[in-house]
Amino acid sequence: MSTEDQIAPLSPKTSPATPTITPFTQRKESNSSSEDNRQDSWELVEDLQGLTENIQKPEKLEGLLLKKRKWPMKGWHKRYFLLERGILTYAKTGTDLKKGRLRGRIDVGLSVMAMKKKSMCIDLDTEDSIYHLKVLAKTRDLFEQWVTQLRHHRTFRQNEITMEPPELLLQSDPTANRREKLNTVNFLDLSECESALLELNLLLKNMEVLHRTFSAPAINLLQVGLFACVSLYLWIKYVFMFGLCTGNKFVYMLSCYWPKSTKPIMTQIFSTDQEVLVGSRPLRQQVSSESRGSIPESLSEFFDAKEYLLSGSSSENEASDDDSYVSDVSDSTSVEFCRNENGNGSNCAVMRRDRLPSTRMNESVNLWSILRSNIGKDLSKVAMPVQLNEPLNTLQRLCEEVEYCHLLDTAANTHDPHMRMVYIAAFAVSAYACSFTRAGGKPFNPILGETYECLRQDKGFRFIAEQVSHHPPVSACHCESKNYTFWQDVRWKNKFWGKSMEIVPMGVTHLELPGFGDRYEWSKVTSCIHNILSGQRWIEHYGEMSIKHSTTTGDVSHCKVTFLKSRSGALNANEVEGMVTDSNGRVIHSLFGKWNEALYLGKPPSATCIWRANPMPEDHEQYYGFTQFAIELNELEEGLKALLPLTDTRFRPDQRLLEEGDIAGAEEQKERIEVLQRERRRVLQENNMTHSPRFFKRAEDDSWVSNGTYWDLRKDPGFSKLEIPVLW
Repeated sequence: MSTEDQIAPLSPKTSPATPTITPFTQRKESNSSSEDNRQDSWELVEDLQGLTENIQKPEKLEGLLLKKRKWPMKGWHKRYFLLERGILTYAKTGTDLKKGRLRGRIDVGLSVMAMKKKSMCIDLDTEDSIYHLKVLAKTRDLFEQWVTQLRHHRTFRQNEITMEPPELLLQSDPTANRREKLNTVNFLDLSECESALLELNLLLKNMEVLHRTFSAPAINLLQVGLFACVSLYLWIKYVFMFGLCTGNKFVYMLSCYWPKSTKPIMTQIFSTDQEVLVGSRPLRQQVSSESRGSIPESLSEFFDAKEYLLSGSSSENEASDDDSYVSDVSDSTSVEFCRNENGNGSNCAVMRRDRLPSTRMNESVNLWSILRSNIGKDLSKVAMPVQLNEPLNTLQRLCEEVEYCHLLDTAANTHDPHMRMVYIAAFAVSAYACSFTRAGGKPFNPILGETYECLRQDKGFRFIAEQVSHHPPVSACHCESKNYTFWQDVRWKNKFWGKSMEIVPMGVTHLELPGFGDRYEWSKVTSCIHNILSGQRWIEHYGEMSIKHSTTTGDVSHCKVTFLKSRSGALNANEVEGMVTDSNGRVIHSLFGKWNEALYLGKPPSATCIWRANPMPEDHEQYYGFTQFAIELNELEEGLKALLPLTDTRFRPDQRLLEEGDIAGAEEQKERIEVLQRERRRVLQENNMTHSPRFFKRAEDDSWVSNGTYWDLRKDPGFSKLEIPVLW
């Protein structure tokens, strides 16, 4: 039986295997030697394994509990909880709960549940969020009461899902709000729409073949007519059934099935139809400010539509009312890839590969057997099979963060300190864009002493990175150009919560703009990968990023960017909001957008695009979800081999074999390399020695900075003439 078969989530369209009720399974902290840790190990509630038709309805339970706040390290707050029929709802107070002013709703039957007895903690991991709960009055009896009732309600709810048909489940849940009803209806109904659109798309592709063969006229008009009729009918139906904000989301879903040739005019049709239905005001102003669901599923779709209409207009008067939508960022990716980012206009002659040697090989891995004993633990020390990796490592991932370095070049040539901060903030947000399509794999962990260099004359920078510590794992990098210097050292704490894995980064990112005497510092936000065990994995980032600014001349500017946590239904997925303030705290600029798409300056409708993510390669899903920039990072050009130190990641055999599609060979080499690393560590310990990084050193603030020797040694005498440790 595959991993998916063992742990497939329950849904209205699936019928699970016959379940039986199993007690808590206790998992010990294997690496701990203290008695306290053994007594306070996580206990996991297993899924049902058998079926019982006569499970008695459990009693309601309500009261105050402590709930951990959304962002890490922000403490706990009181919330009033009600547990009824396997559904746990909560509000700020009991009065709010009775009035229906809910803060959240958790289906206990579809959640992974774990607890720690000594600290009296309860964790519920849903597909959308991780809920950390504590008993308010730390009494053992109250804790046991909540645990017992949660177990009973969980069993009852799972049995209810198993026994009742989907339509009765909807009727039996009176607390389901409008959005949840929409998601269920979408789940049941939209599959039919999707099927119809796919058939229509296939039909039109066949017609396009005939058009190319026989030069049939007016094919585009036929395409527009067919898609407009079907799409408009379905869209208007959903607008009136569920509201405008859902209509925007549904438009984006429909647009995925429009042929490219029809998209411009289809966008214009929907824009006109929108004005007829709801008036001429922008979409964002139609829904109350309390719900940001009015932001379309794709901000780029919304603004690109306006930009297209402007560029297609021959009348200056027609565009004058909406010229504030025009982006100052070029849509031409050829300029990004081939033009010198320092602004001298010279063309880059370097030809780089546009795809990996092999597509991703799909081989089943029983991930649950690896992770089930590590609930709540740091996964950085847990060995994972190579099938879960992507053919890049963490040092190269750090290099991906400077893909949009042209924003730093722009900042370095901007005299207004507050606008400089806008571009710095856009650069900090852009570092997350590449992660959107990468939830399916993890980067290789670097070996202690492993290095990576990236010399990009087309982008005007040179980058080095080194693994400077193994326990704890710390990666340091340094990137420089004539306009800026960028460096950071990062380590991550990974925790698995049953369905999701939380990644909490530690360390500070530094940036200097020597032309203005500016220095900037910020820390990364928390990341979370959902559906680790089954279903489509997806990643979100949440928390507050505070960019601190110090300068030797001029005014000081500060910026705070908030990465919003996705709400139920993903109406605000991937959204960010920010503001730039002066030294007195006065707001100078406002920012909004999505970390995977674009960032805008100002407020709609008069907003300007500051940054937009580069388009993805057409077949990126088959190649680990890599961007074009990521595809180039592990390329080992023939002329580069003699210049690199043998510690460079490009020479690492397990990563290279995975890139070439040889999973068995990659696994064998990965195990061999890990054995060599453990042996080197043993020798150091036996001789009371510690590892000293080759190209980085400790700074006074305890961060890791470049020692300035890499590029000099590369030039003279060259790494081939130096003694280099053997890592693999």
